[in-house]
Amino acid sequence: MKAAVGLSGKSLLSVAGLDPSGGAGLLLDLKVFHHFNFHGLAVVTTLTVQNTQGVKSWQPLAPEFIWQQYKTLKEDFSFQGIKVGLISSLAQLEALSQILQENSSLPRVIDPVFSSSGGQEFFKPQFLPEYIKKILPLATLITPNVDEAELLVAQKIQTVNEMKKAAQKISSFTQGACLIKGGHLSGAPTDILALEGKIYCFSHKKFPFSVHGTGCLLSSAIVAFLAQKKSLIEAVGQAIDFVQRQIAKARQLGQGQRVFILREKD
Repeated sequence: MKAAVGLSGKSLLSVAGLDPSGGAGLLLDLKVFHHFNFHGLAVVTTLTVQNTQGVKSWQPLAPEFIWQQYKTLKEDFSFQGIKVGLISSLAQLEALSQILQENSSLPRVIDPVFSSSGGQEFFKPQFLPEYIKKILPLATLITPNVDEAELLVAQKIQTVNEMKKAAQKISSFTQGACLIKGGHLSGAPTDILALEGKIYCFSHKKFPFSVHGTGCLLSSAIVAFLAQKKSLIEAVGQAIDFVQRQIAKARQLGQGQRVFILREKD
């Protein structure tokens, strides 16, 4: 199978929701891939009606249509890594599981998006056991925030120590690692990586404003670094640094949250 003719001749695939504002989801993932010199490919799972002020509605796509998108791309391109974001229905799990299984030799970063920042519920909690069973064991890395990690472990997380325990537990669900993003806790943000029984802590600056799409930016940057053959610890650390630099440059283009403005060079 020939490689895609892109910036580096290499491609990354994002399987996620479409945010028309360009602030998150597929459109942001593709910008990140381009920034790191990869050709970006996209499989849409969910159409959303949203802007920088919030989500108004969404429409999950049928699993058959998701699979057709993927197979059509796979016939024409080879991938160097996959990022999976928004899954918005129980029916979609089987198609996503098949996509991940077909690419088990590649870096596979799962960013579990269960609800919007405004609280709209994309994925019903009663279906989480199926998500854990069918998706998490196929991940190289899963990147929940604290709220998402609480759902996965079914317990509250209020301290860094509780984050560490939750990351270890979630890591046990996968063949890989878990990175819990600590920005939702009070105090200086600390992200916790559980990898092969060890815990790694990444502390960083807290900004006095919010930016739309930080989780998408981080997970797509991690898969790009992994596709560059960085180790998982290197990829996570460099991606966190990248996100910090981009948050500082984010701008308020609409009436709501700031959005990322990615340039060719940092």
